[in-house]
Amino acid sequence: MTNNTTQNPRAATVTMPFLILTVLFCVCLITANLIEIKTVNIGIATITAGMAVFPLSYIINDCIVEVYGFRRARLVIWLGFVMNLLFVMVLQLAIILPGAESWQHQSSLENICGSAPRILGASFLAFVCGSMINAYVMSRMKIASAGKHFSLRAIASTLLGEGADSVIFFPLAFGGILHASEIISLIIAQTLLKTAYETAILPITIYAVKRLKKIERTDTYDTGISYKWW
Repeated sequence: MTNNTTQNPRAATVTMPFLILTVLFCVCLITANLIEIKTVNIGIATITAGMAVFPLSYIINDCIVEVYGFRRARLVIWLGFVMNLLFVMVLQLAIILPGAESWQHQSSLENICGSAPRILGASFLAFVCGSMINAYVMSRMKIASAGKHFSLRAIASTLLGEGADSVIFFPLAFGGILHASEIISLIIAQTLLKTAYETAILPITIYAVKRLKKIERTDTYDTGISYKWW
């Protein structure tokens, strides 16, 4: 196993497991963006349906950082951003195209899929910042702990990443619309619930990481790299 991304002979190779993780990451983002409009009640908390899918992107992010390193995670994050943006652009094009005479569902399509530019902009910015912070924390903690305490690193990176995501998204998307106390409640609830989601399926994440390391024969430590976001 390699201990440095700069010395990894497979660093420039796109393997099948990495490709699958990348595709899953992009699909999770696009799916979450599509179903985010639906709200769901869980006990006393109200969340969005995207909660069922979006935290998976952070779990995949953790797996990629742990096995392939920060630079690969950064690549996947930007690919996810571009694919999500492309999806939204094509969706908006489909909405504005004139429908056939038999098409009777234009208003429903606009209500469900026609997200406001403000919400989309807030979502994209929050995603990039949260995902990058998650990857950075995961990478730095791995070096500091000499590769130990994966569970702690996964939970801590998710808590900080999801926290940053929520702190950016809700004020930008709903500032001036919702009361400040409601926005704060949403930030806290979403961050804690998403972190709880990560914790609940941590055994699956640990198993996936172990399998990936065995298949890829690599365990990357990000020593001597640049942590720039681009």
